[in-house]
Amino acid sequence: MKTTEENILRGGQFLIKETNCDDIFIPEDFSEEQKMMKEAVTEFVDREIWPNKPRFEAKDYALTESCMRKAAEMGFLGVSVPEAYGGMGMGFVDTMLVCDYISGATGSFSTAFGAHTGIGTLPILLYGSEEQKQKYIPKLASGEWFGSYCLTEPSAGSDANSGKTKAVLSADGKSYKITGQKMWISNAGFCSLMIVFARIEDDKNITGFIVEYDANSPNGITLGEEEHKLGIRASSTRQVFFNETVVPIENMLSTRGNGFKIAMNALNVGRIKLAAACLDAQRRVITESVKYANERVQFNTPISNFGAIQQKIAEMSTNCWVGESASYRAAKNIEDRIELRKNNGKDTHQEAELKGVEEYAIECSILKVAVSEFTQNCTDEGIQIFGGMGFSEDTPIESAWRDARIARIYEGTNEINRMLSIGMLIKKAMKGHVDLLEPATAVANELTGIPSFETQDFTELFSEEKSIVKNLKKLFLMVAGAALQKYGEAIEKHQQLMLAASDILIQIYLAESAILRAEKLAKKEGEEKVKEQIAMAKLNLFHAIDVIETAGKHSIISFSTGDEQRMMLMGLKRYIKYVNMPNIIELRNIIAQKVIKENKYCF
Repeated sequence: MKTTEENILRGGQFLIKETNCDDIFIPEDFSEEQKMMKEAVTEFVDREIWPNKPRFEAKDYALTESCMRKAAEMGFLGVSVPEAYGGMGMGFVDTMLVCDYISGATGSFSTAFGAHTGIGTLPILLYGSEEQKQKYIPKLASGEWFGSYCLTEPSAGSDANSGKTKAVLSADGKSYKITGQKMWISNAGFCSLMIVFARIEDDKNITGFIVEYDANSPNGITLGEEEHKLGIRASSTRQVFFNETVVPIENMLSTRGNGFKIAMNALNVGRIKLAAACLDAQRRVITESVKYANERVQFNTPISNFGAIQQKIAEMSTNCWVGESASYRAAKNIEDRIELRKNNGKDTHQEAELKGVEEYAIECSILKVAVSEFTQNCTDEGIQIFGGMGFSEDTPIESAWRDARIARIYEGTNEINRMLSIGMLIKKAMKGHVDLLEPATAVANELTGIPSFETQDFTELFSEEKSIVKNLKKLFLMVAGAALQKYGEAIEKHQQLMLAASDILIQIYLAESAILRAEKLAKKEGEEKVKEQIAMAKLNLFHAIDVIETAGKHSIISFSTGDEQRMMLMGLKRYIKYVNMPNIIELRNIIAQKVIKENKYCF
């Protein structure tokens, strides 16, 4: 089916429109070329990175740099770079796939790769002049140079636009002198190029600059010592100090005062790529955990035979599969939007990429939050399956747990991203890009009307689950609509309500993505062949309802009283209701038995 403006959902529209399973992309749709790329990346990781995990944990920064050079030789650093600048010019799904499978063995390499290919390269690719792109992108794509991104300061973290680093124009008007301090700079120890954000005079917004770095001719740049971190230990992370660093005026990125926008849009891409980077880490943790559970004998039987262990394996596998479903669904939406914008002839490659990703900024934030939390839970349960051995550095699980922790912090903390997802949705509604008012009004009318007592036919696969997802969307509109009506634009000051609303939004997107993937597979393969995937979609929905019920209840009883509160609590009960409750233990057993039998994550 040809992608057109009419049949592609805009960002956030999943909330108010029904999606057909045939209209979403799933990993089982990978082309032969994509499967070959996946195999090449996996083979590279299994050869160069996985066997060297102890060296990464021993802070072998030289190994990280060496592996980056080898990845460059394979072309992996230039996957998203157009061929005109020495890259492979592949689509957004391909770049997600590479980021996914290259990131699973260690967070140290994953961070180096992500920082270089993402925030170290994309700002120039998306905002640079033609001269800047011709000069710098081929060096970054080939691995001749590595990139870093200097945004965070001691006083500017989540509030990125509050940085104190200054850029002062020289008397002859030919250069800027940058002075200031940056911290938590990934790849600082081996980079040749820095994307640096500084403020010119008393500008409201910061400005971006491309700064070259040569340790033999430092130009006022000094590096702090390597940071001692909980995880990602072989990722070079240093403070960077600028003391009147001279930067030619032609190295300003985009226009003066546009740095905040550059930073935010680079982070949008970073967020969905971070979700991708958390996927293979989960697959590998699940595989290692299942292997151990099959080998470890207690009470004369492998511990994988115990229900308590099977429950963990089922839940870990479900979360991984659900996160993967949602991530690739969004990635293809972004790719289609980029292609649509390119093909309409109005946008340059840069504009199409920028606007394509920006369109799905809500989904990018949703995925960043959800998948980073899945990864943390997965590694934590992995340690539990390994027991005492999981706490030992002799197993790969201990380092995986430490590496996972940073994912909830960088690319914007999960709290910031939760509030961003709601804030962006409100802005889209105000611009008319997502019509929330009409559906919210319809829900309010439905609540005061007489409920239907008609018995629905739920014999068809997922008919009940899809009906519930439809109701969960109504529930979101009910809660968020009432809160917005009460507080208006001041809703941003009520952060706990926004966090609760985002939890509902996240669960809806994940649940729908999983159901649509399982339904598409069932149509293609037959229900019996994909019974485990069907079980995962159903199990995830059950958990989603629990999260949504709690978030909805907390919100309703906190901002409403009297009849309004009673009516909304009744609505909450109505919208989360099952007609046929799933057998949760049976679903878990179906999933766990498959994974245990295959002795690996196998979906």
